[in-house]
Amino acid sequence: MTRQKLIVIAAMAAVAALFFVSGLGKYLTLASLKANRDLLLSFAQEHRLAAVSLFMAIYVAQTALSLPGATILSLAAGAIFGAAMGTAYAVIAATIGATLAFLVTRYLFHDAVQAKFGRRLAAINRELETAGLNYLLFLRLVPLFPFFLINLAAGLTRLPLRTFIIGTLVGIIPGGFVYVNAGASLATITNPADAASPRVLGSLALLGLFSLVPVIYRKFTRRS
Repeated sequence: MTRQKLIVIAAMAAVAALFFVSGLGKYLTLASLKANRDLLLSFAQEHRLAAVSLFMAIYVAQTALSLPGATILSLAAGAIFGAAMGTAYAVIAATIGATLAFLVTRYLFHDAVQAKFGRRLAAINRELETAGLNYLLFLRLVPLFPFFLINLAAGLTRLPLRTFIIGTLVGIIPGGFVYVNAGASLATITNPADAASPRVLGSLALLGLFSLVPVIYRKFTRRS
């Protein structure tokens, strides 16, 4: 591994370590959000641009470094900016952060992985080049797959960057709206998990399955 790559890894590790050592994580809790909601709302009303910029910067950093707190940040977006604009800010920031994680992973490990497992991954890479958007939408929509793992795993493949950005941006809108909208009614939430009911999660999973219909159809027509 080159010196430049080691520097990138060290810098990311240092920032992540600072997050945990400094205790910043204690502010990314539901209790803290409820306790400080009025203060945050007042700041956002008086300094809209600064509030939006700061929120998005925090969300981008959290997503890019795969740090905990995404759910709380989505709830905060709804509590501070409202359901519609909160969803827009959260989705855009999450997409930027995910793209950074994707690019860093690709820069650091993609060549090594492809060199070592290229033949084994050949079929997967071909499939991703033709139907990558459908697969990514499925992974983003179905709430069974950890968001950060998808970012990292996708970076190791030959999934086109444009496909990753579009699939992430579109795929996280439904789930993002669910949590941001819940945050707009923050007083009614006692647990972050309350934001998404089993019915909502089932609906997201169904949307994910629909995204695979074109892939299934192509495979079926090839065999017939």
